Amino acid sequence: MEIKESDIVLCTVKKVEGTTVFVDISNSKIPGTISFPEIAAGRIRNIRDYVSPNKKIVCKVLKSGKDHLELTLRRVTAKERESVLEKNKKESTFKKLISSITKSSEEVLEKISSVYDLSDFIEEAKESLSLLSKYFSSSEAQKIHKILSEKSEKAKTIKKTFSLKSTSSSGLSEIKSLLSPYNSQISYLGSSNFSLTLSAPNYKDAEAQALSILENIEKKAKAKSLKFESKDKK
Repeated sequence: MEIKESDIVLCTVKKVEGTTVFVDISNSKIPGTISFPEIAAGRIRNIRDYVSPNKKIVCKVLKSGKDHLELTLRRVTAKERESVLEKNKKESTFKKLISSITKSSEEVLEKISSVYDLSDFIEEAKESLSLLSKYFSSSEAQKIHKILSEKSEKAKTIKKTFSLKSTSSSGLSEIKSLLSPYNSQISYLGSSNFSLTLSAPNYKDAEAQALSILENIEKKAKAKSLKFESKDKK
């Protein structure tokens, strides 16, 4: 797997030595390091709040070399982190699935990975039994296809939090009016904070729908002189 500058990668912390964190990178034999200033913004009181041996973290590549990668943890957005973790979860589930169905799972995975990004293969395989038949026996392909199809029907749920504030005497009624179209999806958390919960066939669609609704709420809030603030990092 070729890793380039700005790529987002899943890492496993090996050790913390001095002011450097050493990590292994998933699907790569090239090691990586993170300097303390790239762990988090501001002063770090306890490094173990962020990294510790065997902990999985999502990083961004600052500099790519043939035998070493310089990484950052603090510059990874919440959206990038969720995307990588979701991808890793999907791939891990698929690996467990095929290992339970075929004895040559490692060999098959190696063949698939030489041609496809595994996550892309899984998505395509949900719709294509013929693709699975290239790598598995007829009975194995049918079993895998059936399970993938059933899993794809389960919706992905995401939650976004935001705040709405007003200093106007009619602010409460204005906020209720603004949020009324989304009553079934929005919950009040207290202290002017709200949560938006959405479900969709996949994370990407759920994320897109949530962002669209939040952008609409923010636009209408501005028109009513209400203060809107997203609580999720972009």
